[in-house]
Amino acid sequence: MAIPTSRTQSEATVCIETALCTGCGQCVAVCKDFGLRLEGGKACLAPQPLFGCVGCAHCMAVCPAGAITVRGRALGPEDLFALPPLSSSASFDAYYALLRRRRSVREFMPAEVEPELVERILDAARTAPTGVPPSDVNVLVLDSREKNRAFTSDFCAHLKTLGWLTAPWFLALMRPFWGKANDGLFRNFVRPALAAFTSSMDAGINIVTYDAPLAMYFYGSPWADPADPLVAASLAMLAGEALGLGTCMIGSIHPLLQWGGSAARFRKRHGIRCKSREGVVVLFGYPSVHYGKGIERSFASVHRAQTSFI
Repeated sequence: MAIPTSRTQSEATVCIETALCTGCGQCVAVCKDFGLRLEGGKACLAPQPLFGCVGCAHCMAVCPAGAITVRGRALGPEDLFALPPLSSSASFDAYYALLRRRRSVREFMPAEVEPELVERILDAARTAPTGVPPSDVNVLVLDSREKNRAFTSDFCAHLKTLGWLTAPWFLALMRPFWGKANDGLFRNFVRPALAAFTSSMDAGINIVTYDAPLAMYFYGSPWADPADPLVAASLAMLAGEALGLGTCMIGSIHPLLQWGGSAARFRKRHGIRCKSREGVVVLFGYPSVHYGKGIERSFASVHRAQTSFI
């Protein structure tokens, strides 16, 4: 049985039209399930695959003769498309310029984001690689300032039920279990952030999602690789930048929607299908401020591995 996801519990089926197979072996090379082999100069199914076909469809995509068909796990041959020519790809300089120009924008013009741009952002995000296909990423689209404000107002109402989460007795109780770093995070960020979120919303000011005209909440299923929604959200953010929108990632909403009865009711009200190990909200809109300079960023460390550990 193949690796399960929320969308499928079964492995895909691979069919090989032997008459078309040229025996080039490319399908065997790209199948990391070790589900294919060459026999008598032709590709065939191997008797003991590692997992059962997960439906990556690399074999179908790489076959120059069109001899392989993969069906199941939310895909089929109708999903194949010809790759754009390499000459149409962004150069590194163009890509790097896009990254360098990006700033986190939280100040937006009131103008709506056009529906066709919303679809282009989603199209770009769908190209994200996943730990195991098919993608188990879900997206909640809030495509107006009014929808965003309603979602965030309800979120702040939910936050008011979580006072125990930053209460001194709870933090003292949890410190031995979650350590110094988490204790510092809750005391110095989570506690003041929750207080600011709710008091500002009570005053009619949204400092959670900033009344952005478009917000997308990317989250996975319990079966998804935790990185999957974050990768998809990153591609969506860069697509928004390429389309001339300001963007910003908001990580403070997702963790507070995962546990407890109030969170479950919130998820149900907003069509959020499940709890998820990781998730993030991305804001989009036409910026009302424009930056003329960027700020150099750095990693905490870059360590180049040695060939010998002696």
